[in-house]
Amino acid sequence: MSQTYKPKNRKRKTTHGFLVRKATPGGRAVLKNRRRKGRSKLSV
Repeated sequence: MSQTYKPKNRKRKTTHGFLVRKATPGGRAVLKNRRRKGRSKLSV
């Protein structure tokens, strides 16, 4: 059996990165909520 999580930085950025979040209305809502909560990191 192989492990299930094989981290790759490019995949991480293109899926969860800041620019991806900015691109869609839903993603912008996510950023807004995280700002409101006072997260130190808004996205990856």
